[in-house]
Order: sequence, then structure tokens, then C-alpha cells
Amino acid sequence: MRIAGIESESIVDGPGIRFTVFAQGCPLQCPGCQNPGTWDPCGGRHVDVEEIIDAMRSSVLASGLTLSGGEASRQPADCARLARAARDLKWDVWAWSGYTVEALLRQARRDAELADMLGQIDVLVDGPFQLAHRTLTVPWRGSSNQRLIDMPATLRAGHAVEWVDRTGSVR
Repeated sequence: MRIAGIESESIVDGPGIRFTVFAQGCPLQCPGCQNPGTWDPCGGRHVDVEEIIDAMRSSVLASGLTLSGGEASRQPADCARLARAARDLKWDVWAWSGYTVEALLRQARRDAELADMLGQIDVLVDGPFQLAHRTLTVPWRGSSNQRLIDMPATLRAGHAVEWVDRTGSVR
């Protein structure tokens, strides 16, 4: 897997302490992106997925996996493997994508690896970062157009279902 980096104890990439993998490569290149160093698909470094899984297993504090980037959906097979390993650890899985869930679901109709990856995600933060809608007031998003998508509910319903946290509020 080509990655830009790993943050083994992140507190900003979803709820709790997260093991965050930053996938390398993003064709969207949103103006104002906080991770422009992840755009080049040939940048970063290649790491064997099993090495990442071993690091996940060694984590003492993490309780969830976050797939960020770059654009994690461009490496779906590797991300699905990481997500399955997270499930084995009883972790939840969050992913960020600059694509909307609707666009990803259309792509997944002809891409079995992407469909597999989407089926492993609990919450998808979807949509491109939009500098004009930049905000610090919504959790886990950089711009107000981005949504928190409940992926299991979305896959069951066949349309986007927003995630509701444990307190019952849509965030």
C-alpha cells in the first residue's frame, strides 16, 4: 500500500483514539486541502499491509481505524484488508473521501474491491473539501458540505443515511 503516513494515536480523526492511515494519492486535489503532500500517487512510501496490521495490533490505546488521505478509495483492496483487521480487533472503522457517497456507490457497481471496502466502513466522511465552506464548528469535517454517513444503514437503504452518534444527534 502506498501511504503518506500513519498516526497511531490520533484524537482528531474520529471519536476516541484512532489509528489513522493516510493513503497516498488523490486525483481531486481540492483547493485548500490540509494534506496536499498526499496528492501525488507516486509520493509517500510503499508499506506492506501486513506491517500496518502488525502496528495496529501493537497499539495499546487505539480503539478505531481511520482511513484518510489522500483518497483511500483509490486503494480499496488494501483499505478493505486494514478494515477487516480492525474488525478483528473489535475496532470501528471510519473513512474520509472527497467523493460523495453517491459517487462512490456508483463506482462500486463496477468495482468489486471498492464495494468490499465500503462494506467494511462504519462511518464515511464524504464530499470534497470546499474552501468557501471551511468551518471549525462541525466535528471531523473541514467544510460544512461534508457529511457523516452511516455506511451500514446506507448500504441497506440504497441511499445516503446520515450517522447519528450515541447521544442520538446528527453531527
